[in-house]
Amino acid sequence: MSSTLITVAPTGAESAKADVPALPVTLGELVATARACEAAGAAVVHVHIRDAAARPTLDLGLLRETVAALRETDLVVQLSTGGSVHDPYADRLKVLDAAPDACSLTCGTVNFGNDVFMNPWGFVAELYQETQARGIAPEFELFDLGHVATMNRLLDRYGPPSGGRVHCDLVMGVPGGFTGDLRTVAAAVGQLPAEATWSATGIGRTSLPVLFAALAGGGHLRVGMEDTLTYAKGRPVRGNEELVARAADAARLAQRPPMTTTEARAFLGIRPAPAPGPTASPAP
Repeated sequence: MSSTLITVAPTGAESAKADVPALPVTLGELVATARACEAAGAAVVHVHIRDAAARPTLDLGLLRETVAALRETDLVVQLSTGGSVHDPYADRLKVLDAAPDACSLTCGTVNFGNDVFMNPWGFVAELYQETQARGIAPEFELFDLGHVATMNRLLDRYGPPSGGRVHCDLVMGVPGGFTGDLRTVAAAVGQLPAEATWSATGIGRTSLPVLFAALAGGGHLRVGMEDTLTYAKGRPVRGNEELVARAADAARLAQRPPMTTTEARAFLGIRPAPAPGPTASPAP
């Protein structure tokens, strides 16, 4: 690859605002973060949202409002269909009603720290077929090698995504899933379909080893405060944009500079960005 897709995952569903004041949880904070990350080199924003009490939610009205507000940027808007590990399948399917450009699609159940992130075959297959019907680009989230097999099963049974591009994200370092090291990245990539492209996400202290392994292996990058809250030992992340800037600097050093948002849409098989409509000013 001659360039690098950088995705930012700014919020997630695990960290509490009270513990992490820099975490963007209001719509205003999220839009400001998205703009700063776009300027720093991100082309995709992976979105979880919070309610008025800063709790994770899949409220459809809030999701629609968030997608509309993020259309004021040029970023590819990718909604999480994972939500939190406690969200029911029906609510996770309804995420697609918010009409994002793309969505995450986790390809199997995994132990997730002390919890279990449930993704049985029937749900995964229904979600995938809905993305095909609606023209939404799925990003296949892979937490272990069994998930690669499930993704291949989806592709064999239901055909390619609507945009024709198979793009995966290797989620490394979650207790219960892949370890975040070079050997594991190489093992996972070796099992992907020949036509697939891939990014890698390193959770916590695995963020830098996975970032460098991905660049060395021809992959792409996902960074953000959903995945890591420490910039260096003893130094908390001050904002998502500094994680994006570091990833962009590493990509340039590897002579694979960050993709533009236009390049990212073509790379992911996503239709051109819709013209932004009038939206209410986001609350601070």
